[in-house]
This record gives sequence, structure tokens and C-alpha cells, in this order.
Amino acid sequence: MLLYQDPRAPNPRRVRMFLAEKGVAYDTIEVLIANAAHQTPEFRTKNPLALLPVIEFPDGRVLRESMAICRYIEELHPEPNLFGAEPWERAQIEMWSRHAELELLYPIAQVFRNTHKFWEGRIKQAPEFGQLMREVLAERFDWLERELAARRFFAGDRFTVADITAVCALDFGKVCNIRVHAETHPHLAAWHQRVSERPSAKA
Repeated sequence: MLLYQDPRAPNPRRVRMFLAEKGVAYDTIEVLIANAAHQTPEFRTKNPLALLPVIEFPDGRVLRESMAICRYIEELHPEPNLFGAEPWERAQIEMWSRHAELELLYPIAQVFRNTHKFWEGRIKQAPEFGQLMREVLAERFDWLERELAARRFFAGDRFTVADITAVCALDFGKVCNIRVHAETHPHLAAWHQRVSERPSAKA
């Protein structure tokens, strides 16, 4: 099994963390965004949208969305369970996975794309939109602080795929000086420390 990935990008890290939690072995092929390796005709045969990650199986089949990859791996390796063991838990984890994507990962990615010098000359940037997303994130941090006052992890009292997305989003935010501070958000910071101490966080 081959994982095409950029080691600094958040979405490939989501898959690496998931595979590490499952104890599933894989090989990697680096496709560095900084070198425009994701834009080559060769890579576009794997993903015409030129996005990462992509996973390729020995029989040639390809999956190219983070959560699609993780769901497939969950089907093949159901333990430890990361998507939910019964209908209500599955719904809670799905809800919080979507929150982690839409309320953290998406706005952080937009701050990066629209305000960071890395993208100057590579894409059209809208700095005002990036600043708006930064303001949205400040509100979301306050909301998550209240939520995590009542439980240890995003979707309940155990670690799930929702936590993987959230920690990858927040760690990626550091490139744009988006950080969780224990002084202002102690519960969010404590959650971040708990998740960061897991061996999979180093994947």
C-alpha cells in the first residue's frame, strides 16, 4: 500500500495518524507541494485535482480523499474502532468530524492560502478573506473551550477520527501563528496536549 503525501500538509497527516492508530503498515511516496510535484501529469493520473493524499493499493486501485481512505481502512481493520461502535456514537463522531473539518481545518487552510507568503505568485490570494477566517477561528476556539469543559475528547470520552482531524488542523495552524493558549483556552489546550501525547501524533 502506497501513500502519496507531503509530510508537511495536514490532510496526509490525518491519514498517517489513522494508519498509526490502526497499526497498518504502508510505504510513502513524497509529492512535495513546494516543488509543484502534485501538478505533474504523472501525479494527475492518480488524482486529476492535484490534491493530497492519495493511497494506492497493490491491485492498482486508488482512493484520494482523506476520510474515504480512513473509512476504508476502518472496514478492513475495525479495531481499534475510530468511527463509532453503534448508531448514536457513529452519528456523534460524524458530527464532530464535520465540525473539525468545517470549523477548524477549512478556515485555517484559508488563512494559510490567502495570507501566507508561500502562496504568493502560486494562486490568487484574498487577504481580507484570510483575516475574516482568522476572526472566525477566534470564535470557534471560544466555542470549543466550552464544549471540551465537559468531556475529554471531541466526540465523547474516547479518542476518535474527529480528534485526528482537529489536532492536524490546529498543528497546521502554527504556520500562520494560529495557536491554542492555555491561559485563554485551558480545556482546549489540555485536549490538545492529551492528543499530542499519543504515539500516532508523531506519524
